[in-house]
Amino acid sequence: MLFLQLFYTYLKIGLFGFGGGYAMLSLIQDEVVDKHGWISTQEFTDIVAISQMTPGPIGINSATYIGYTAVQNAGYSTEISILGSVIATFAVCLPSFILVLIISYYFARFKNNKYVEAAFKGLRPATVGLIAAAALLLVNAENFIDAKSVLIFIGSFILTWKYKMHPILMIFIAGIAGIILYW
Repeated sequence: MLFLQLFYTYLKIGLFGFGGGYAMLSLIQDEVVDKHGWISTQEFTDIVAISQMTPGPIGINSATYIGYTAVQNAGYSTEISILGSVIATFAVCLPSFILVLIISYYFARFKNNKYVEAAFKGLRPATVGLIAAAALLLVNAENFIDAKSVLIFIGSFILTWKYKMHPILMIFIAGIAGIILYW
């Protein structure tokens, strides 16, 4: 039953999660933390952090980690938990795969259509809003924002935006700053 729920939930997330992984985060949290209770808010926050640092899209990475953790938390073995990862990852990718096949067939015909262009213009600001909502979602009681966190945020923002620091180097520097400031 859990595996069918995982498949259905991530199929739904993949189908309605427009705007990429960050835009999906609020939908993912609503499903896996609030509705199903498969993982805690703290586990969700940790999974998001790990998903950001590992290569690949955050939506797929989080599906993989959450699929594993949800099955592990249900009391299954590591081998069975890996199956949960596979099911969640496959389900979140399936709608995009099918939609890309369909869209690629029709997009060449309609890419200059004024209605298609208008739809994309409407989707852009909505996507930015969803990403902002995902950022605010991570600010909760379990992720208390103190002065040290704000300092790391401001430093990271300036170094990546103004000085174009590479994201991997920024993650490394932020980790070192966290060790120094919180140890």
